[in-house]
Amino acid sequence: MSKYDSNRPAGRAVALRYEGDGAPVVVASGMGYLAEKMVEVAAENGVPIYEDNSLATMLSQLALGQEIPDSLYQAIVEIYVYFLNFDPNDPDKARREREALAAPSPAPEPQAAPAAPEQKGDG
Repeated sequence: MSKYDSNRPAGRAVALRYEGDGAPVVVASGMGYLAEKMVEVAAENGVPIYEDNSLATMLSQLALGQEIPDSLYQAIVEIYVYFLNFDPNDPDKARREREALAAPSPAPEPQAAPAAPEQKGDG
C-alpha cells in the first residue's frame, strides 16, 4: 500500500540520467501518486534519492529526454556530490551529512591564552 495521502500537497519526482557527455537528461517525471511510486521503486532498488522540492518543480517542467539547462548545473553538481557519498548500507548517511553541513555550527567558545612559563630570576 502506498503512503500517498490525497489531503497532502502533491509532491514531484524527477529521474535524471547522465552518460558522461553533454548534460544530464530527464528520463522520468511525475507528481502525486506517480512521484510517490517513483521514489518507492528507486528506494527498493537502492537508487539514491535526493530531496529538493524546488529543484524537482523546475526539472519537472522539462520534457522527457531534454538535457537540463546550464542554469541548473550547480544544483545538479550538488546532487552528484551527494551521490558520491551515498552508502547503500546506510541510505540516510548522505542526507544526515548534508543536513549537518547546512545547519549553522555553534560559535566556538573563547579560550584563555596560555600562560607564559615562569622565568626564574637571578638572585
